[in-house]
Amino acid sequence: MAKGNGAAKRIAADALFAALGLITFLIESLFPPLFFPGAKMGLSNIFSLAALILFGPADAFAVVVVRTVLGSLFAGNISSLLYSFTGGVAAMAISALLVYLVYPRVSVMAVSIVAAVAHNIVQNLVFVAISGTPLVFSYMPYLALLGVLSGAIVGAAVMLIFKKVPLSVFERALGQKPPKKNGTEDK
Repeated sequence: MAKGNGAAKRIAADALFAALGLITFLIESLFPPLFFPGAKMGLSNIFSLAALILFGPADAFAVVVVRTVLGSLFAGNISSLLYSFTGGVAAMAISALLVYLVYPRVSVMAVSIVAAVAHNIVQNLVFVAISGTPLVFSYMPYLALLGVLSGAIVGAAVMLIFKKVPLSVFERALGQKPPKKNGTEDK
């Protein structure tokens, strides 16, 4: 029974992160694009990256999939699903690799920047593949710079969340016992 309760809490936490990401995506979609058609800061990725760090890759991928599918449906732009989904999954795969292979030797900010640049590059590659317009490759340096900027903002937001919100808040939400101040756990 306790294991089922923990699984339910984990699913609820994933749903909360997906909902927060979806709301952020929908608010961000109301603003005009940055520099290029369709270019956004990607603030909804704050919740995907936080889910990756807190819960692991499976939960983070679930957050990305739910957010991109519902975001495309709610924003009324189904064609953007292909770009958002492929870019989001690629960025999350790279983030997961970096977090589990080299973190904490690299910062959350660095992980976020690399993921954002990869997201933009993958979206550009998908657009070129679909449209057959290789001239769009000329946007690649600008998209990389935009990825650095947006990745830095997302990474800073995630770092701020983890700095200001105690880990015990997340542990209690999942039904885990936070360690006591002397390092031992409650029994």
